[in-house]
Amino acid sequence: MNARVAGALYLLTFITSIPTLALYRPVRDHADFVLGAGSATPVTWGIFLEIVLALCCAGTAVALFPIVRRRSETAAVGFLGSRLLEAGLILLGAVSLLTLLALRDDAAGADAASLVTAGHTLVGVYDGTFLVGQSLMPVVNAAFLATVLFRSGLVPRLIPVVGLIGVPLLLASDIAVLFGLYDMGSAPAALAALPIAAWELALGFYLLIRGLRPSLTA
Repeated sequence: MNARVAGALYLLTFITSIPTLALYRPVRDHADFVLGAGSATPVTWGIFLEIVLALCCAGTAVALFPIVRRRSETAAVGFLGSRLLEAGLILLGAVSLLTLLALRDDAAGADAASLVTAGHTLVGVYDGTFLVGQSLMPVVNAAFLATVLFRSGLVPRLIPVVGLIGVPLLLASDIAVLFGLYDMGSAPAALAALPIAAWELALGFYLLIRGLRPSLTA
């Protein structure tokens, strides 16, 4: 039962995360968004979806923790901790955009230049939490969970292999983004994220449809 719940929550993380790229376009397209440019409605929906995303991330950790713990205490704690940290960072990013909307609502009579600076700062906070929370933490998650699933044979080994391949690729990409070699939204960053995305999507479908196989190492 826990496995199927985790599978459903993994799939919900995709449903709730992908639309935000488009929903946050008003913030990206309008440097003076905080002054009232662009529509706030899609941004509000994006924030709502990210709150749901954070809850789904935490739910996968809670659902899979007892299963992973039976195979490795260290991996279980590492997976739980990194997944909850991911959820917390997603919520922090959502709060930064909620603050941006609050500034926008109270913009009347305020100094425009100061508001624009504050708005850019809040967007920068969101971008930072995205890099660490939604890009780096999945690397840590996969390192712990994929290792356990590969060794135990609880799912077909091809699925965790894809995750383990993605770990060094996405880690290297995140480091490149951190040092300014390219942007988070660039083609190299998107390509580097594909294996981790494929691993989580395949795991979600398998757990929801099939559950877990008997452990080959039990």
